[in-house]
Amino acid sequence: MESKILEENRKSREKLEAKAAKLVDLIQYQEGSVVSRTLIDKNAGTVTLFAFDEEQRLSEHTAPFEALVYVLDGEAEVVISGKAITLRESEMTIMPANKPHALKAVKKFKMLLIMVRS
Repeated sequence: MESKILEENRKSREKLEAKAAKLVDLIQYQEGSVVSRTLIDKNAGTVTLFAFDEEQRLSEHTAPFEALVYVLDGEAEVVISGKAITLRESEMTIMPANKPHALKAVKKFKMLLIMVRS
């Protein structure tokens, strides 16, 4: 099963290679859910799209790597080490490594997450 998923991910990425695409159109909202789509997954880091329905969230957690959050659509609240930041379309923030953070959809929103591992 895992090899089938990996193959589907590879084919999905190949469809995007050397082509123009609007990030906001590459992922769709799903009622009551958080949807993700990995665009790049390498040892050096990942690039992942997320679509959060209104009031959906990722609970507080930490990650050992820095990450950049860029909002493509909607409005999100990002809490980093207890400090809340509201992000709207075309705004971004950096989540430092090893700092607790959480995300919540104030309105449904789409974001690009770039995590740098090295």
